[in-house]
Amino acid sequence: MVPQSRRSGSSHLPQQLKFTTSHEFQLLQAQYHSLKLECDKLANKKSEMQRHYVMYYKMSYGLGLNIEMHKQAEIVKRLNGICAQVLSCLSQEHQQQVLGAIERAKQVTAPVLNSIVRQQQLQAHQLSQLQALALPLKLLPHHGMHMVPYFTETQ
Repeated sequence: MVPQSRRSGSSHLPQQLKFTTSHEFQLLQAQYHSLKLECDKLANKKSEMQRHYVMYYKMSYGLGLNIEMHKQAEIVKRLNGICAQVLSCLSQEHQQQVLGAIERAKQVTAPVLNSIVRQQQLQAHQLSQLQALALPLKLLPHHGMHMVPYFTETQ
């Protein structure tokens, strides 16, 4: 026969074990929830940083394009001066050929310019997409229980 004190002690032990397991589970759930919130916050921060990067890229690209246009205008002006100097050294027949070539070169149409601009915009968009992939989401095992996402910078 088992004494009364032993029986009550043994029935008390599973309850204590159940409480400890339940308490640990609640702590793990709280930790998981906290890590998930932090992960979401980091994902939002990543998106915000990518938006800023694209905005700054577009601004600097626009400024660069403006500078490039002024540079090209100066090149055209200098080349026109060179052509005028060289033109006088050519025979009358060659002068007519060169003047015709210069006029054809000046006939850049709007569709051609639009095509060039679209191509440059596509390249800029592709570059911004590549930059968006620069901070990929990776998974790291967390003590064999959960997969905890975190961000790393790739090089």
